[in-house]
Amino acid sequence: MKHDQEKLALVSGAAGVLGRATAHALAAEGYRVVLVDLDQDALDAVGQEIGDGAIPFSLDISQAELVIEAVARIRRNHGPVSVLVNNAGLLSNSKLCETTDDEWHRLLSVNLDGAFYLARAVLPDMKKRGWGRIVNISSLAMKTGGLTAGTSYTASKGGLTALTLSIAREAAPFGVTANGVAPAYIKTPMITDFLDQAQQARLLEQIPVGRFCEAEEVAHVVRFLVSPLSGFIPGEIIDINGGLHMD
Repeated sequence: MKHDQEKLALVSGAAGVLGRATAHALAAEGYRVVLVDLDQDALDAVGQEIGDGAIPFSLDISQAELVIEAVARIRRNHGPVSVLVNNAGLLSNSKLCETTDDEWHRLLSVNLDGAFYLARAVLPDMKKRGWGRIVNISSLAMKTGGLTAGTSYTASKGGLTALTLSIAREAAPFGVTANGVAPAYIKTPMITDFLDQAQQARLLEQIPVGRFCEAEEVAHVVRFLVSPLSGFIPGEIIDINGGLHMD
């Protein structure tokens, strides 16, 4: 596919299952995609899958100065970012009294600080151009208090949702939308590595559609939110949880 040189997306956590699916979806829409994660080898593998238009970029998004430098370099070499998908995230199932200081700060630094740093770095160019899309991957946990997720994860996603609404209100007059997606129980290592078979079975009994979410289904929602036809939707958090929680 020929990629529009004006269309540059940045996806954090791009080496993971959901980030990979999102990057593929955006590439299918003609975007060049900056693939951001820590593992360069894994990024290179995703880049090879996508082919032309993929830009693997190893970056620790929890470090503010590194993010500023990285976005400046991306702008010089590839142009301004027009779509940002803040997908990178760490999971913990530790509840309040079992959460250590280190765990709390580690999750907040990636799940919330990283999204803030990236959004702050790319928004000025979006405002200047009069168009942009920011999509933050939140979680059902921020609405339910975390059915299985821990305190630090749940708090980080609650903060990410509030950040989304704040950006949306600031950016909307400039033709830039900010929205969130709140999935639950995607078929990723967050399910297979953190929940045993009994926990998974109990969850499936509670999900009306009777299965876990596919990463491509979340990517499809992201694809919708970055569409030019979604310009009248700022500050929305779209649930995708199989009916586990309805409001």
